[in-house]
Amino acid sequence: MVQPVARNLTFRNVLLAGILLMLAGDFMFALNDAMGKWLVASFSVGQVVLIRSIGAFIVLGPMIANQGTSRLLHMERPLLQLLRVVATTADTGLFYAAVVYLPLADVMSFYMAGPIYVAALSHLLLGEKVGWRRWLAILVGFCGVLIILKPSSAAFSLSSAFALAGSIAFAFAIILNRRLRGTSDTTLVTWQTIGTLVVGGVFTIGAWRTPSVLDFGAMLLLGVVSCAAHLMITRALKLAPASTLAPLHYSLLLWAVVFGLAFFGDLPSPRILVGSVIVVLAGLFIFHRQKVVETVVPPENVPKGVN
Repeated sequence: MVQPVARNLTFRNVLLAGILLMLAGDFMFALNDAMGKWLVASFSVGQVVLIRSIGAFIVLGPMIANQGTSRLLHMERPLLQLLRVVATTADTGLFYAAVVYLPLADVMSFYMAGPIYVAALSHLLLGEKVGWRRWLAILVGFCGVLIILKPSSAAFSLSSAFALAGSIAFAFAIILNRRLRGTSDTTLVTWQTIGTLVVGGVFTIGAWRTPSVLDFGAMLLLGVVSCAAHLMITRALKLAPASTLAPLHYSLLLWAVVFGLAFFGDLPSPRILVGSVIVVLAGLFIFHRQKVVETVVPPENVPKGVN
């Protein structure tokens, strides 16, 4: 009798640890986004991405040393690895390009549609069965995206296009994470960081502005924060089911509103709020249906390599 009780208590403690790590990781990602928006107001997107990527190696360096560099070079499915690097690099660059002119909450609203895109792409690219209820939720979610986007000649902007394209790249990265689940997190994150470093370096040519010590430190810290957030979420996914953790990812939108208001004085418009609510509800329903129709929910349903 004592042993089952102890086992149940241990399970609950591990589950709680996973939930707390997920919430902490999402908070760190939201902090990363706010820091990025502050920095791209003064420096080019390429320069911020370049120095941010260098900062990420402060965290990745010891992990690479522990894993061994040989595992970085011997990867499964090199073509898919390359496509994933392209997707994650596009996701990062487009996100920072969007927040130059758009409020954090507006950009994050587009990214909250990621699970909706993933559900649709999983059917098309992975052959996963998607029932009519989830297809209906996907369509409703797309309507929410259209409300946020407001695709009229008067309201549509290049920044909105960046946010939309970035969120789609984000969804492709999640799909590729599923296909590459045999690759270690260290290898995945290292190559995506190398990708952003190279692209950031290219876009910095002719746009370099010498930063102060404070600004340079902030850009390095940006990389540390994003890497730490990634590690927290990766560990959370090993402690708790993805179906439990996935809805918590929407706390990013709440933090985006809080940080946007606190640091930049940005308050989401009613249109953005209505569209966001529709997107979140559609995403939550998709997660719910996935939990109902699958006996085991794979941990890859929550992205391992987000901004």
